[in-house]
Amino acid sequence: MKTALVIRHTPYEGIAGFRAPVEAAGYEIDRIDVTDPAFPDVDFDAPDLVVMMGGPMGVYETDRHPWLACEIVRLARRIMLDRPTIGVCLGSQVIAAAMGARVYPGPVKEVGYAPVTITDAGQGSPLRHIEDVPVLHWHGDTFDLPPGAELLASTGHYAHQAFRRGNNILALQCHPEMGEDPRFEAWLKDEPYITAAGTSVADLRAQNDNHGSTAVAAGRRLMADWLDRLDL
Repeated sequence: MKTALVIRHTPYEGIAGFRAPVEAAGYEIDRIDVTDPAFPDVDFDAPDLVVMMGGPMGVYETDRHPWLACEIVRLARRIMLDRPTIGVCLGSQVIAAAMGARVYPGPVKEVGYAPVTITDAGQGSPLRHIEDVPVLHWHGDTFDLPPGAELLASTGHYAHQAFRRGNNILALQCHPEMGEDPRFEAWLKDEPYITAAGTSVADLRAQNDNHGSTAVAAGRRLMADWLDRLDL
């Protein structure tokens, strides 16, 4: 059986809605938290698929999170080998850094459900499945487009919402895996961040109720399509 490793940067940001299409594609899923004592010794090259999830830290905060530097180095090698890798939010930022791009604070905190604008290149990519679908955003950082990457989606505040390199490397700033995961309640506990983004816990909970099922269904189609296109 093919193996998939989910790397969690925080316990409340797991594979969520992506689990079903990954398992349907024949992968046995394992996961590791970056706080696990075994994490520094994990072989990033070995899994058939690596799924890099989100988290509240910044890629540039290596002084506060020393595991980041080691993670980026190992991920850079995996990307060099063109091993199938997908990153969500912080995971996308780590991919960008591993590909040599700058990661830095963005102009605003983008929080809540909203659609992304799919580029011409994105129209022929798995991102087509989330066109016109409000998906969850929860970020305040951004990145330059890495060398050799193809831009797939943007929003008004964040030009770089998604990119790919070939068929095997995909980075998503938004969260198309979210919509039905009960761990979303843990996200809502960060009220200062939510307030700074100009929204409220009540509004975000209502958005999740209204858009979550549609968003995660589109996200599952996106993931299934991407897995089907992998160059193995």
